[in-house]
Amino acid sequence: MGKIALIGSGGSGKSTLARKMGEKLDIQVFHLDRLLWKPNWTLTSKEEQREIQEKLIHQEKWLIDGNYNSTLDIRLQAADTIVFLDIPRVICVARVLKRMIQYQNRTRPDMQEGCNEKFDLKFLKWVWDFPKVKRENILTQLKQLPDDKKIIILKSPKEVQRFLEKLV
Repeated sequence: MGKIALIGSGGSGKSTLARKMGEKLDIQVFHLDRLLWKPNWTLTSKEEQREIQEKLIHQEKWLIDGNYNSTLDIRLQAADTIVFLDIPRVICVARVLKRMIQYQNRTRPDMQEGCNEKFDLKFLKWVWDFPKVKRENILTQLKQLPDDKKIIILKSPKEVQRFLEKLV
């Protein structure tokens, strides 16, 4: 496990798990939210997103957390391990709401400076719709990967915790 792609809905716990895995595995963690957003919630161009990730995947070891479906192929092809947090939407929405309150008008640790947390109904809807709009596509992409890729699908906070406890 040296090149890890960590994916899942907003609020699934990607950033938290990434930090904990990074510490346990002594591997550098890259949060795509921090790298692909500019201040005031300005998203980098698709071309720039691809360039940034192409540079990251050529490092010897990495853990990249984030979805960004338009560039997911880059990470899935380069990773030796893919962790998909397939957490129920009710949990994800509750976590996003908690995060919006906790970091209101401040930048959360895994985000680009200048992107202050705010109440965002559009994002909440995206999180709620994730299982029916994005999940199947992700599972299809995972099934199409070569057999030498290690794919880990975690479906609950308890499974995430057990995974972390067994991680060496």
